Amino acid sequence: MSGKKGRGFILVVDDDEAILAMLKCILELEGYNVITASDGGAGLTLLEEKGADLVLLDIMMPGLDGFQVLDRIRQHSDVPVIMLTAKDEVCTVHYTLEIGADDYVRKPFNTRELLARIEAKLRRAKLNLVRV
Repeated sequence: MSGKKGRGFILVVDDDEAILAMLKCILELEGYNVITASDGGAGLTLLEEKGADLVLLDIMMPGLDGFQVLDRIRQHSDVPVIMLTAKDEVCTVHYTLEIGADDYVRKPFNTRELLARIEAKLRRAKLNLVRV
């Protein structure tokens, strides 16, 4: 893994290899350590084995979809999860946040906005650790 130490460790789970490659490149240029998974099962395995400071998670994937992955993550972890998806129906956004997502970003996304949301979630997670 590349990236400057201390920025955070991000797991990206998406079945679109082009999006995985693009996000890995962008996030590493920003100094994050990044691992990727192309399906929900692999994402859960990586999260269990390596941990993460934040998860970017697609909803529409074969096998375990993002809702199922989020549910399993929430059974064991409070890691910040940002859903990154093409689904934009209000009921989907509401449901996703209701079941435990910390944020919801629609594809196509603005890179600067996504980075700002990642920073905000990591900052909040760090503050929560300090307060405990």
